[in-house]
Amino acid sequence: MWCKLNALSQRWWFHPLLLLVWMTLGIGLRFTNLTAKPLWTDEFSTIVFSLGHSFKAVALDQIVTLDDLLQPLQVEPQAGIRQVIGNLLNESNHPPLYFVLTHWWLRLWSSSEGLVSVWGVRSLSALFGVAAIPAVFGLSWLAFHSRLIGQIAAALMAVSPFAVYLAQEARHYTLPVLWIIASLGCLVLAARAVYYRTPFSVGLGLLWVVINTLGIATHYFFVFTICAEALVLLSLGLIQSWRERGVWQPSFWGRLGGVALGTLAGGLIWLPFLQSTQDTGLTQWIYRGDRTGLALLDPLGQALAGWITMLYLLPIQADTELIVTLSGAALILLVLWTLPKLYAGCKVQYTKSEKRLAMQVLGGFVVKAIAIFLGITYLFEIDLMSAFRYNFAYFPAVIVLIAAGLAALWRTEPRIQPKPGWLPRLWSSVMSGGKRTVILIGLFSFLGGLTVVTNLGYQKTHRPDVVAAAIQDSAEIPVLVAIAHRTHGQTGRLMGIAWELKHATDPTAAENTQFLMISQGKSPKFTTTVMREALERSPRPLNLWLLNFQRPTETELLDSFLRKQNCNPDDDADSVDGYRYQLYQCESGSQSEST
Repeated sequence: MWCKLNALSQRWWFHPLLLLVWMTLGIGLRFTNLTAKPLWTDEFSTIVFSLGHSFKAVALDQIVTLDDLLQPLQVEPQAGIRQVIGNLLNESNHPPLYFVLTHWWLRLWSSSEGLVSVWGVRSLSALFGVAAIPAVFGLSWLAFHSRLIGQIAAALMAVSPFAVYLAQEARHYTLPVLWIIASLGCLVLAARAVYYRTPFSVGLGLLWVVINTLGIATHYFFVFTICAEALVLLSLGLIQSWRERGVWQPSFWGRLGGVALGTLAGGLIWLPFLQSTQDTGLTQWIYRGDRTGLALLDPLGQALAGWITMLYLLPIQADTELIVTLSGAALILLVLWTLPKLYAGCKVQYTKSEKRLAMQVLGGFVVKAIAIFLGITYLFEIDLMSAFRYNFAYFPAVIVLIAAGLAALWRTEPRIQPKPGWLPRLWSSVMSGGKRTVILIGLFSFLGGLTVVTNLGYQKTHRPDVVAAAIQDSAEIPVLVAIAHRTHGQTGRLMGIAWELKHATDPTAAENTQFLMISQGKSPKFTTTVMREALERSPRPLNLWLLNFQRPTETELLDSFLRKQNCNPDDDADSVDGYRYQLYQCESGSQSEST
């Protein structure tokens, strides 16, 4: 059977057709249940800024209606690119390229209410994710000159749980993955030039600068990719210089220096905007300076968990505790079964002289990128490991390396002769030797992709749907939802709840609910003053929901004030990803005491 398959693989149409199969599979996974998961804060940032709107349009410290809160999600034709870039650079900490592309894309999609289309805003990222499938095939072929490695890499990119997760986020992660693949292709060619002392063309250098500049203009963490690439070339150059007793070729290294300077110039464009956002509070969540003892190992555990999801994922976020436990145990066993096989396959590839340089370059790139992440985490107390999505900075190289290891296993011959009979011979032919391992790994990875699209893994970082469901249960009387506001991140959290209520089957909650964002960072008395004014303007009885009021002094003062206003807590506070919420039931009448 494999002889016939090998013969077919020599036909010109075989590999394009097989690549089309992987792309079709990738499309199916990325677009399945694309709109099923709730929008969360970061996705609302994408929507608002891409539409050319501002979060500042939503009033603080006063009651707003549901429609007022969702107004920045309206598609307005008069908003243009200037508004997109201006609002983004003034209010956020991201470069504008993806938001500009999304702005053009969203003009094609809108819902009947005039609100942005969830499918529309997420589909652009999904399409970029599909494009990564043939792109990683091209990188694999460029690095190893092996269509087998390319096909395995494309298949893994199609089904990888991490890749599917990134593609279903309305965020700027799948586009930089494409830039990273292209930049790694330039790195491979540059590494060959260094290793073999062959000319490094000016055209390739200019292309590399353009790719890197576009990468930085899409996501600032692309800089980590560039730094890892630079370290790879530097170490390779030092090794070659040592082998050749310090031979120096000015023109050769001058062109690489030109690439570095061009990339630096392209990156420095955004430095003033990046500095202006450091005091906005948008990045405070990522700073962790309180780790001691065993907590120092947390980033390593988070890193391992993130790496595993690049290949495998099982229903570890299911509702049933037994399923979660069994999935976790099975995932550990699966990883322990896989790692020795991947190591053996990569070792085989490294022993081949024609594959060694690619293994060194891509393997060195991954190691150096991880070292950069860990160095920043431990030296600067910036917790890059807690958000798995940031692993996009080196993810494509990991896929190619895994594919290279699996390709070596694929060519492993069976050690046991098949038993007599056509069925055993067929089974042995299909699942012989390393082929069985490769197929099983692919199937388990595909299960991981299904886990993501069925919301049993990689659930959204915030869960406004859970809070909205709780509010709906108490919406038979007027509802006021108040949140402690620090940045537009809290506006996005409130938008998530409003969006869920707006699209609920029963419109009662949407009609009965109003919202209040109370500015933080002022005196504790300011919170109670704003709350008093809001309660005076609200009907009684009233269900008051408090979200994310977590500072002890402020919480105690607010609780005491509400009790005096005849608003009593219904139960203890609940919490879910992104929210800590508590219901107060406000009856008629209050004690008019000053606080």
